[in-house]
Amino acid sequence: MAPYTGTSRRLVLAFDVGTTFSAVAYCVLDPGIEPQIQAINRYPGQENGDCKIPTVLYYTQEGKLRAAGAEAMANVMRLVAEDEELIFVEWFKLHLRPTPLKDSHPRPLPPGKSAEDVFTDFLGYLYECARRFVTESRPNGENFWNSLRDSTEIILTHPNGWEGQQQDKMRAAALSISDIAVGHARVSFVTEGEASLHYCLQSATVRDAIQTGNNIMIIDAGGGTIDISTYTFTSATSPITVEEIAPPGCIIQGSTRVNLRAQDFLFAKLRDSAYGNEEDMAAMLENFDQSTKITFRDPTDRSYIKFGSMKDRDLKVGIRSGQLAVDGADMARFFEPSIRAILEAAADQVKAGKGYDIKTAFLVGGFAASPYLYNQLRELLRPKGISLSRPDTPTNKAVAEGAISYFLDHLVSVRVAPVTYGTRIVAYYDPLKKDHFLRKDKVLKRPSGRLVLPNAFLVSLAKGTRMREGSELCLDLHRESPKHKDLDFITADLIAYRGKSKNPCWVDEEPEMFSILCKVEADTSKVPKTKVNGAHGDYFSVTFKLILICGMTEMSAQISWSRDNNEFRGPAKIVHHT
Repeated sequence: MAPYTGTSRRLVLAFDVGTTFSAVAYCVLDPGIEPQIQAINRYPGQENGDCKIPTVLYYTQEGKLRAAGAEAMANVMRLVAEDEELIFVEWFKLHLRPTPLKDSHPRPLPPGKSAEDVFTDFLGYLYECARRFVTESRPNGENFWNSLRDSTEIILTHPNGWEGQQQDKMRAAALSISDIAVGHARVSFVTEGEASLHYCLQSATVRDAIQTGNNIMIIDAGGGTIDISTYTFTSATSPITVEEIAPPGCIIQGSTRVNLRAQDFLFAKLRDSAYGNEEDMAAMLENFDQSTKITFRDPTDRSYIKFGSMKDRDLKVGIRSGQLAVDGADMARFFEPSIRAILEAAADQVKAGKGYDIKTAFLVGGFAASPYLYNQLRELLRPKGISLSRPDTPTNKAVAEGAISYFLDHLVSVRVAPVTYGTRIVAYYDPLKKDHFLRKDKVLKRPSGRLVLPNAFLVSLAKGTRMREGSELCLDLHRESPKHKDLDFITADLIAYRGKSKNPCWVDEEPEMFSILCKVEADTSKVPKTKVNGAHGDYFSVTFKLILICGMTEMSAQISWSRDNNEFRGPAKIVHHT
């Protein structure tokens, strides 16, 4: 990396809160010195150098956090949990998902706790682990930490499919747990796909793919989601520049889905045996997750799930010496839906990136450690002309370290709209148009006397549109009202369309395909209003532009209006729906 060009020291913290495992990375930026990215590899209860800790927590019956991370998985904690009737929580991240991302197996949350509450508690735990690691790793660590109170940046990662609402909740969590003066502007986001890209580019084995005009696909396979992103190198020389060439994909088919299919299989297999009880099943599923699943590679071989002692035996169901035998074909079936979904998502990337020859893909993330997943994807992608590799560095810390690299290098300059964006408007009624005539019973009369139809949809950004960072989209809006003050403040819904139509015109045609992403609010008191003498009395009208600033990991907005042939701008606030 190039030496840091800032004028003062800064601290950057990146938090990757995963569905099953989480990680933190940090970097101290000193003027004139090349940045060094470091993953935190010491956590309470896990001092062995592992960069990831389990994303699990225990709560008391009163809703107080009792333990988290590796400490929550300690054997002694299980006894404590039983004695104190603690509530175990896992996979809570998936509760934050946008509604279009279906999850048929959500884990329950503690009574009285929302997903945001649990996320905040766990992020606070990670933050304290980061503070402890940094202060213990440096001379005068507490003074060092405190000296950077006003110059710390926090980067939060999230799946490709997360949207503004999820970012709002995550930012609120970051602002509430930090003991340093982190403001709204110093909490930023990066998708897991883009963070993984930055991480891959640090690997020596990946550098051969960095050539101008080359295209690569990143498959980030985690515990909950699989994030698939595709990029082209527009410049392979310093500075490297990268552009997204397809809408980023996100599917809930991570390693937890393999666990759930194994769980269903075990329940069916053992329900009539002496080993179908809750305790033995829990022990089997734990061993499956920690050993059997990640060592399985050949569907022609049997796999074994350890759970008991040498005395445990039931040959009818395949149990001998405390081990349950599982045929390789059954093991393969646990993986098959995830593999099929990844291949379909990869095919969507290739289709959307038509005109770009995609020959190289990289598999990262915790699920990437599965030899069966990797081998199957490699063999199935090869006939499609895509060569799959894994970086030569540990891929389970890719997102956290890649998030720091994203903050420093910011290689991606163009991103692709994942859905069609627009807003709800009224259309001037034209009875000669069939779609208008069919809605004649919904005609409304404006103060000007004009007849209009509600629920028209104005596309501002079509799915698949490539946007350079900072691109501005302008929506010309007109409002009228008999009261002047009603035009001093405006709101407009930003709506996502997720259907297949290239030109959706009416929100009421496919209502299930439209969803409100957020409201844009703006003070328009300074925008000139025109008084009009209409056929039904005086009214006021205002014309302005709503400007959406796109192409970044977060969207922002402004309003614009003209006066005396000069353009003026004012702030607009994006408010996400809860």
